[in-house]
Amino acid sequence: MLERTTVSDAALPKVLRSLLDPGSLSEVVVLSTCARTEVYAVAERFHAGLAEVRRLLADLSLSRPEEVSDHLYCYFDDAAVTHLFEVAAGLDSAVLGESEILAQVRRAWERAREEDAAGPTLSDLFRQAVTVGKRARSETGIARGTTSISQSAVSLARQHLGGRLEGSSVLVLGTGEMGEAMATALAGAGARVLVANRTWERARALAGRIGGQPVDLGHPMDPARLGEALLDVDVLLASTSSPTVIIGAEELAPAMALRQHRPLLVVDVAVPRDIDREVRDLPGVGLLDMEDLAAFARAGVSGRQAEVGKVRAIVADEVQRYLERRASRTASPMVSALRQRAETLRLAELERYRSRLARLGPEDREMVEALTRQLLAKVLHEPTMALKETAGTPKAERLGEALRTLFRL
Repeated sequence: MLERTTVSDAALPKVLRSLLDPGSLSEVVVLSTCARTEVYAVAERFHAGLAEVRRLLADLSLSRPEEVSDHLYCYFDDAAVTHLFEVAAGLDSAVLGESEILAQVRRAWERAREEDAAGPTLSDLFRQAVTVGKRARSETGIARGTTSISQSAVSLARQHLGGRLEGSSVLVLGTGEMGEAMATALAGAGARVLVANRTWERARALAGRIGGQPVDLGHPMDPARLGEALLDVDVLLASTSSPTVIIGAEELAPAMALRQHRPLLVVDVAVPRDIDREVRDLPGVGLLDMEDLAAFARAGVSGRQAEVGKVRAIVADEVQRYLERRASRTASPMVSALRQRAETLRLAELERYRSRLARLGPEDREMVEALTRQLLAKVLHEPTMALKETAGTPKAERLGEALRTLFRL
């Protein structure tokens, strides 16, 4: 289901527009990674907005809305803020404390802004989420050791190759952020790295940066070229952004025949997956995917697990800070409108009595001015304090509605 609801960068503008156009949601950010597809939104009409998100996910997964519902989680208000901050801090990842998710959170926000989908509310929220992610990694040891999907994939491959990569050959399929990180780590470990991508220029550029060898598999991929590339390779690491499987048993079988079924380890870290699960039935093929990667990562978090409490404390602190700032911003416009309305009435009354006040001397007129200001300040003090103290709560909304009605704000 997660694979079917993944939103590619190319599809993102259309997805954002489809969520915004009905009008129930006024701001939207879509965060789609190998571990999640999440929609963060400002809802003008809550139930209608939620229905729009469910409809979108159903359309993406080619399912009925009721089929999707069992796979969804939904947070609102404070809980939504907490969840995003935990995601940015790496607490909600397959690899605890992973570093890649923070860049993905920032990128999702930037893309939403580019498409005019993220307004002031979500921009403020995501800006602070990035701050939380940075604090978590600089003030705690949550990011100590192997803390990225790409690092884990390389470590998993090393483990299956007997503990060393030096002298081995690896074909990296895909030159995106994940593919580049894996290729760089492999080259640094002494492996011979072959780089393939549907865009030849990108494969050649990445291979040049890491001292690897670019491979042209054709586009669409030619099984014969794949077989040649895999002839002397120990590992195939796949991480493309293809929306569909690109290597199945039919494509891999000829390559394995050329290898005379010499063992080949295939590590697929793409979501949606690049490699069909059926390839594990081919003689000599070992297939590892995101589920295996998550299990491997969980086994190596004991040292970082002790840092979770510290990170949660940072998240709680930042959530409180965000809510207080949001409450202050929410109350300020209403307080300002109330005081402006009262000041307008005060000046109107003084204008009405201007001819009578003209009979007074300068000192007396100044006293009347001061008296009316002080009286106004005292009358407005209690409503102002009530708005500020309850800001961000349902009570504040009720008080605000009453003031809007009574004072025609």
